[in-house]
Amino acid sequence: MLTGVGFFGGLFEVKGFKQPVLVSSVDGVGTKLKIASALAKHNTIGIDIVNHCVNDILTCGAEPLFFLDYIATGKLVPEQVEAIAQGLASACHEIGCALIGGETAEMPGLYAGEDYDLVGFIIGVVEKERIIMGKTIVVGDTIIGLPSSGLHTNGYSLVRKIFGETKSALDAYYPELGRTLGDELLEPHRCYYHQLKPLLPLIKGMAHITGGGLINNVPRILPQGMAAKFNGRAWAIPPIFQLIQQRGNVARNEMYRVFNMGIGMVVICSPSDIDQFTKALPEAKVIGEVVKQKGEARVVID
Repeated sequence: MLTGVGFFGGLFEVKGFKQPVLVSSVDGVGTKLKIASALAKHNTIGIDIVNHCVNDILTCGAEPLFFLDYIATGKLVPEQVEAIAQGLASACHEIGCALIGGETAEMPGLYAGEDYDLVGFIIGVVEKERIIMGKTIVVGDTIIGLPSSGLHTNGYSLVRKIFGETKSALDAYYPELGRTLGDELLEPHRCYYHQLKPLLPLIKGMAHITGGGLINNVPRILPQGMAAKFNGRAWAIPPIFQLIQQRGNVARNEMYRVFNMGIGMVVICSPSDIDQFTKALPEAKVIGEVVKQKGEARVVID
């Protein structure tokens, strides 16, 4: 996966841009790591963090250049780190991003046993004239949703509180999921880069639906005085979210604030571009529209 130890700093030459603007993001996997540790399955966690970071910079229209990782643990277990690195390498390879470096730290005074944390850092680039920031969004624009692959990397603290994190609890099979709870929860965070890259010229704004859900993420790209009105019946809520809501007796509004509820990426475009967009991505669904803001709410879900 990695061909030896390199220099103290990673080097990357940016080519082919007239006015390159670098776009960066850093994030962690969160307590999804507790699920991976309970099941001793660490090969998808690296995929999670790479895809999460790629999606974040994609919202600006950026393509990924290089990625770095940080793994901190109480006890260094070579097989565990290797599995994590396999996920990192495979995800970077999938989207043509260089895994340029990283750091692995063993800190028994800070982390207990084999507990670990994983953080990812990504740098991407976009032509200055092609930056997407939502500035051209107007009332009447269409909101399109792309489906998530599950929880992605958010909401796991609440899920662990509801179901627990023992191996027996995670190995339980749920007919509505068609697999065990653990397998469902470890489903990798989906990457939207390859799907959306050809459509970037049509896109006015994008919101990666992570912690905060639709309620807190979509307003980040809306101009002042505008709100997003969603049709909650426009897409099917995946069974995992229904199961969480029922078992935990979680209020509807809280579900939409904590989880992505089946929508991993929101895209805003002109109504005239809907057909072109949905033809290119048949799974994309029109799920709402941009409206004039009334009151304090900037997101309304019918």
